[in-house]
Amino acid sequence: MRIRFKAWARPELEASEFYIDNPEEYKGKWREKFKNKSNPLYLELGCGKGGFISQTAVNNLDINYIAIDLVDAMLGLAKRKVEEEFHNQNKNIENIYLTRYDIERILNIFDKNDNIERIYINFCNPWPRGKHKKKRLTHTRQLEKYKEFLNDDAEIYFKTDDDELFNESITYFKQTGFKIEKCTYDLANEENFWDNIETEHEKMFKEQGIKIKALIARNGIGG
Repeated sequence: MRIRFKAWARPELEASEFYIDNPEEYKGKWREKFKNKSNPLYLELGCGKGGFISQTAVNNLDINYIAIDLVDAMLGLAKRKVEEEFHNQNKNIENIYLTRYDIERILNIFDKNDNIERIYINFCNPWPRGKHKKKRLTHTRQLEKYKEFLNDDAEIYFKTDDDELFNESITYFKQTGFKIEKCTYDLANEENFWDNIETEHEKMFKEQGIKIKALIARNGIGG
């Protein structure tokens, strides 16, 4: 998703107490950044404007979150969205950090000591052209990287509007040893699939009559 440059985004991020500008320094030590170090640690890869991460973080204070994106403008909007959600519920922002990084290089900022227990991937770029498919956040190349820092029994929550991306991602997960625990081609009509938070993209696609596909995949290492 393209977004216009926002001159205010970088200064606001740099001044924020829950933005990390140097994530490589925390590789293997992310839990030390949080007030409650014993909480589970979840990631959102490609957090966009923060609609999902802001709501899930404010409603789950017993879980720590790191949200990653590559675009300052997106992260600036996510920062404001987090502040809005926590302010509305009169809660302190203590369980979330935003950071800017290229997810293709994610092994530079996480390792097994971080013990990540869940990854969220919401409506990532489908990269439909053949030579670009390896850029997908669910491609086997990326999944193998995630396994380097995921907990042995960790989960990946994935949803998309794109049929081809979804079907090929199922293959990617199986090829890399993940177990597909839940899978649906119509999330809106799937009862008790998960505690879903509708993103801006999701609402837009539903209004267009596009069904949302979703799955939960578990790291196979843990049995």
